[in-house]
Amino acid sequence: MTPPPRYPRDLLGHGPTPPDARWPGGARVAVSLVVNYEEGGEMCLLHGDGASEAFLSEIVGAQPWPGQRHWNMESLYDYGARAGFWRLHRLLAGLGLPVTVFGVATALARSPVQVGAMQAAGWEIASHGLKWVEHRDLPEAEEREAMAAAIRLHAEVTGARPRGWYVGRCSTNTLRLAAEEGGFDWLSDAYDDDLPWWLETGGRHQLVIPYTLDANDMRFATAQGFNTADHFFAYLRDSLDVLHAEGEAGGARMMSVGLHCRLAGRPGRILGLKRFLDHARARGGVWFARRADIAAHWAREHPPAPRPRPSAMDRATFVARFGGVFEHSPWIAERAHDLELGPAHDGAAGLHGALVRVFRAADEGERLAVLNAHPDLAGRLASARRLTPESAAEQASAGLDALTDAERATFAELNAAYVARHGFPFIIAVRDHDKAGILAAFRRRLAADTVAERAEASAEVERIARLRLEAMLP
Repeated sequence: MTPPPRYPRDLLGHGPTPPDARWPGGARVAVSLVVNYEEGGEMCLLHGDGASEAFLSEIVGAQPWPGQRHWNMESLYDYGARAGFWRLHRLLAGLGLPVTVFGVATALARSPVQVGAMQAAGWEIASHGLKWVEHRDLPEAEEREAMAAAIRLHAEVTGARPRGWYVGRCSTNTLRLAAEEGGFDWLSDAYDDDLPWWLETGGRHQLVIPYTLDANDMRFATAQGFNTADHFFAYLRDSLDVLHAEGEAGGARMMSVGLHCRLAGRPGRILGLKRFLDHARARGGVWFARRADIAAHWAREHPPAPRPRPSAMDRATFVARFGGVFEHSPWIAERAHDLELGPAHDGAAGLHGALVRVFRAADEGERLAVLNAHPDLAGRLASARRLTPESAAEQASAGLDALTDAERATFAELNAAYVARHGFPFIIAVRDHDKAGILAAFRRRLAADTVAERAEASAEVERIARLRLEAMLP
């Protein structure tokens, strides 16, 4: 049997109400300053590559030179190690700000003095891969070996294995492979959120701290990017101010700032960074933190919470769990399982969306059968205690299990008249009403046009399904 389609991308994330990060000191924004140390790890014939580097430099429209060294390109990268790094180091270490380094292992190995300065300043040194090259075409086994080699070399150079990982020029396998490696506190090959999140893969939970390509000095080297230090400062300032305001409104956020020694380390650009840092420090409510600190805080305050994942369930489990969401109509769950489900369907709202798609796409006879599967309110099935557990609990929530004889007679009369007029039972999401409201709706809808009433009853069926799912899923 062909497995049902599954959509792996998570388009929901934290949803409309992200968790409050609860940063230390009540900070509204956690700012992660990241220095990318790539110089000496880029593509170069000296590094065993078949062509020169062509990415993120002052050379507009640069292309790889197959089989040749590109002296100008190498020299621009050298600037980052020789001058740009120290300029950034003087500014950031001079202010005593915590920094995370994304260090290419081979670049770190070729820059022992700079590594010593990073460590003396207390900077976190995470891994930026073995070499700063594209990984998109690497076979999985090759990428896994390159990761292992990067970890080994990183430990030799720094004295400890890296606890964070970011390749940047990654493949579709990178995040999963890094999670499966099992030794990282955090991964950053994602740009999908303003807060950390937990990736569940390989039977474990892995923290992902998203990075940034917009609040990033790389845009000095792109066609549509920053041209002056003021452009850089304005963008960083505005990003911080919006996140700060959102944090004040209920739910602290996170901001990453990406820096490269050969880019932001230029004298005509670093003032933009300095102005931003001055603004952020004066603003208040900002927690400057290494990614290691953010990871430790998030793991403590927001540990992974195991939860059911409908999109990962086999058919039998899925139908057994959700077959009763639409009263006595398991075929809806059966067909929903065949849809293109994914992480966005693993909560009540998402799974409801999948189930109602099936209900709405069904033919008129099937939809009418769903309506007729519902019991009368306070009817014979209720008296005989033959309701489904869901229906019994719902009717009890509105007091329909404790009617007077007169009230029971009224419901019996209305039930009979409604079915005689419309051809299906009166359906209402009783959890949304009290007894008086239910009776008022009963009398109003009894007189309605049957076509309109079928539409309203169908909407109530969908509402009942939503309430049931909310009780079953986070």
